[in-house]
Amino acid sequence: MIESSVEAGLDETDKAILAMLQTDGRISNAEIARRVELSAPATHARVKRLEEAGVIRQYVTLLDRETMGYDMVCFINVSLQLHQFDAIERFKQLVLDMPEVLECHHVTGEFDYLLKAVFHNRDQLQRFVVDRLTPIPGMARINTSLVFTEIKATTELPLG
Repeated sequence: MIESSVEAGLDETDKAILAMLQTDGRISNAEIARRVELSAPATHARVKRLEEAGVIRQYVTLLDRETMGYDMVCFINVSLQLHQFDAIERFKQLVLDMPEVLECHHVTGEFDYLLKAVFHNRDQLQRFVVDRLTPIPGMARINTSLVFTEIKATTELPLG
């Protein structure tokens, strides 16, 4: 396995700090320092270095989807008719402006893109597919899968 230059430069203390921050982004610098047995300034310097290196991209608050009323998670496969630069860029820009789309991946295989989207109900899903996706110029195929049960969902990367 080939390691990236950043990954190769991470020691066990860096990995411990990252693991704590992935679990609790609001953990205090003092608590991290206590757990990794470093001074608070040394710990702060490590976190700053990880931020500046792009290892830590941002800090966010993860909302509970169901509490917020988003009862439906869907995976939507999309194929475009034309694989020309303008059509692809238009599709990408339109997807960036769709707040219900949580993720969009350009994939290999039968379809071109895989979207992960959330909806309050079936009507909202139907309006999204019929009124927002279908009219996109160059749209060839749309295949939607509804999630029955979410078995695992995490934002934590393995640090082994």
